[in-house]
Amino acid sequence: MKKSDFNYDLPKELIAQTPVEPRTASRLLFLDKTTGETKDGHFTDLINYLKPGDCLIMNDTRVLPARIFGTRTDTGSVVEFVLLKQTGEDEWECLAGPGKKAKPGKTFKFGDELSCEVIDVTDGGNRKVKFSYTGVFYDILDRVGQMPLPPYITEKLEDKERYQTVYSKEAGSAAAPTAGLHFTEEYMDKIRSAGINIGFITLHVGLGTFRPVKVDDITEHKMHSEHYYIPQKTAKLINDTKAAGGRVICVGTTSCRTLESAAADDGHIEAVSRDTDIFIYPGYRFKVMDGLITNFHLPESTLIMLVSAFAGYDHTMAAYRHAVEERYRFFSFGDSMLIL
Repeated sequence: MKKSDFNYDLPKELIAQTPVEPRTASRLLFLDKTTGETKDGHFTDLINYLKPGDCLIMNDTRVLPARIFGTRTDTGSVVEFVLLKQTGEDEWECLAGPGKKAKPGKTFKFGDELSCEVIDVTDGGNRKVKFSYTGVFYDILDRVGQMPLPPYITEKLEDKERYQTVYSKEAGSAAAPTAGLHFTEEYMDKIRSAGINIGFITLHVGLGTFRPVKVDDITEHKMHSEHYYIPQKTAKLINDTKAAGGRVICVGTTSCRTLESAAADDGHIEAVSRDTDIFIYPGYRFKVMDGLITNFHLPESTLIMLVSAFAGYDHTMAAYRHAVEERYRFFSFGDSMLIL
């Protein structure tokens, strides 16, 4: 299939710039992956589609306020750094711009609490830096850093916690698993009370999630690598759910990619911690996921390709056309979609 097969017309005003209040006030588009039938509703209708014995699998990663602005100690030039991943003790791979001002050996200060030295340049042009600080690194980052919001969000985020899920706890992502932004603790309790289990995995989302597909033939696209972790408790929940005839419903494409990366051909899941660069597109045979809760994704993105693999290409593109006509809100702070 070609990249252009996954294009669709999206009016700019449908790109959500701010989150709705409360979190559960989003709309929900239900898509039947067998028939292609759609139904308009609200996110709080989700529970009506779930059955006792089903389980939801959520990604409990937490977004780092990874966007920091440093002043070069010799010239006073300001350079923006975005932390991508930790590569060693106090060492991180970062985006840096303008890059020409962040050459190896140069040092930068981020206020009084934090400084770094550029120690290397990667093949892809990213910078490796080593931080120096007094205190707890993540606490300092909370004070000096900003959320690395996606490039299509141009309005300032007033409350940093609105780009975190309410169940986030494992710091390490450069972007939020946005399908989970619609949940509140109260709604999760309501779901549990209805006999539906909730399990957690961790996949640290990289900025590569926003990297466009540049090749026409999508099979030639190279996915970025991300680290994931499935605890024993979650592996057991998934296996027990399947054995009892329940459905495993992933909250977000990151949960989907984690489970499908880890699953044996028969769908069995073991506790595991490793990297994945799985690319799911039409023709993929799903091993464990029975349902997907997800937001509306960018045209020609690997995420709309994943949704098309699960719901069927024609059903997915028709549902997106319907969502545009009905003026759903799109992307990270947008509305939700349930595919069963």
